Amino acid sequence: MAKLPYAFYQQLEVTQLAECLLGKKLCTLIDGKLTSGIVVETEAYRGPEDKASHAFGGRFTERTRVMYEPGGLSYVYLCYGIHSLFNVVTAPAGMPHAVLVRGLEPLDGLDLMLKRRNMSFLKPNLTAGPGALSKALGIDRQLNAKDLGGDEIWIEDVGIGYAANEIVAGPRIGVDYAGEDALLPWRYYVKGNSFVSKPHL
Repeated sequence: MAKLPYAFYQQLEVTQLAECLLGKKLCTLIDGKLTSGIVVETEAYRGPEDKASHAFGGRFTERTRVMYEPGGLSYVYLCYGIHSLFNVVTAPAGMPHAVLVRGLEPLDGLDLMLKRRNMSFLKPNLTAGPGALSKALGIDRQLNAKDLGGDEIWIEDVGIGYAANEIVAGPRIGVDYAGEDALLPWRYYVKGNSFVSKPHL
């Protein structure tokens, strides 16, 4: 299957891109071992004007630097000092938009994913939630600022699409600090999918 082209990531409208990522296949190849899953939940973060974004107000730090690069890179940051969270950098250079991947339906490398999560059998919480899916796929800060057209972490179009009535849009999770922006319906998920996260990491 084809890796997503850079043009896909450089769309201007991050909310539309976040919805379009549903049904795409996120893959990692670490130490020669492939793991992957279908994206079933995302959240959009809209650069300088979004109070929930790390780049709100044009904030530019060592952490957010990658968000200002051209779309098509990974943005992996540590949350609560524990969880590595995987984001897709989007939009042209200088426009710090990003999409957090929150839920994944596992495909390749299930045994390895279970081992990484210290689980003995498949349950939805294997990859439901951004911290869980990152651990299952072996995503950590070493995969920050990686080219999503490369060979370590990438996203493929596998021909899965969802009708409008199969996708739910609602408020993002864990961004109460963002005031009125916390209510924006910029979280997208596949209705009824077992691997959609609950309101926690």
